[in-house]
Amino acid sequence: MFAAVIPAKNEEKSILAVLTTVLRLPVDYIILVLNGCTDRTLELTRSIHDARIHILFFSDSLGIDIPRAIGALYAHHLGVDGALFVDGDMSGDIYQNLQALISTVNSGVDVALTNCYPYITNRQKLANLVLKFRAKLNRELDLFKSLGLSTPTHGPHALSRRALQTLPSEAIAIPPLTLYWAKKNDLLIKVATSIPHEGLRSPRKHRSHARLIAETIIGDCLMGITLSQNQSAARSLGKHQLSGYHPERRFDLLQTWQQALKAQDIFYEQHIIIPRIPAAPGNSPESMFKACDQQLKEKPNESKY
Repeated sequence: MFAAVIPAKNEEKSILAVLTTVLRLPVDYIILVLNGCTDRTLELTRSIHDARIHILFFSDSLGIDIPRAIGALYAHHLGVDGALFVDGDMSGDIYQNLQALISTVNSGVDVALTNCYPYITNRQKLANLVLKFRAKLNRELDLFKSLGLSTPTHGPHALSRRALQTLPSEAIAIPPLTLYWAKKNDLLIKVATSIPHEGLRSPRKHRSHARLIAETIIGDCLMGITLSQNQSAARSLGKHQLSGYHPERRFDLLQTWQQALKAQDIFYEQHIIIPRIPAAPGNSPESMFKACDQQLKEKPNESKY
C-alpha cells in the first residue's frame, strides 16, 4: 500500500490540479493535511468523492513543514509501505516524476528525492546562498556525490515504511534533518527524478516571504550540520540566529497528534474526515482535469519563480 500526503494552506487555485494528478497514481490513500485555511480549499477537496481521500483538518496554521510530519504519522498509522509527499501548490505536469518516486521506494530505496535545480547556471543571490548551505550539509553527511543539491526541503519526495518507522517526526518537520537521521540509521537515499523549479508551477510569494524561507532553510541546514558534528542542534551563524519561520512550527500540535493517533482520542476524531463515497462518473480524474483546466483559465496562478 502507498499513500500520498498533500499539505495545503489556502490552495484553492491549485488543489484540484494537484488532486487530478495524484488521483491517477497507484496510491491507496490520499492524505490531505489542511491547516489554517480561510479560502475554499476544504470545500473543493470535499467535493471529490473518492474513498481514498482522508482529510486531516486543522483550523490553526501548523507552520511550515509540520503538516508533512502530521501526514507522515497518519500514513504510518494506516500501515502503508511508503508515502509520497507533494505540496498542495505543485500544480505542474509532474505525474511521471511522482510515479518515479513511488517506483524508486518500491524498489527498496528508503528516501527518494527530486532534484529541483537541474541544468541551471544562473541563479539569484538568495538562491545561491541557500544552495550553498544545502551543499554544505550534504557534504558534511558524505552525500553530495550521490545527491548533489537535492533535499526533502524542495520538491516532491517519498519515504519507505522503514523510513516512516525510523525517522523522528520532528526530523520530517525539519526536512534537512530527514537526511541527517536517514544517514545515521543507514537508510538508502537516492535521487529518483528531476523537475526544474518552474515545472512545479508553485506560485510566486512576496519577496519578504522568500527571505524568511531562505532563513528557515539555512537555519534548518545548520541544525543538520551541527548534529553531524556531534554538537547540539543550533541555528546560529556567527552572531546571527537564523529563525525564519521556525518559531511558527507547531511542534506542540505535532506531539499532541502523535499521542492522539495512539489513543484514538477526541483530538484525533475532531481533526479527521474520511469520505466513504465511491467515485462518481463526474468525479473521475478526466472530468476533474477538464474542470481544473477551466478553473486555471478563469483564475490563473500568480507569476512563478
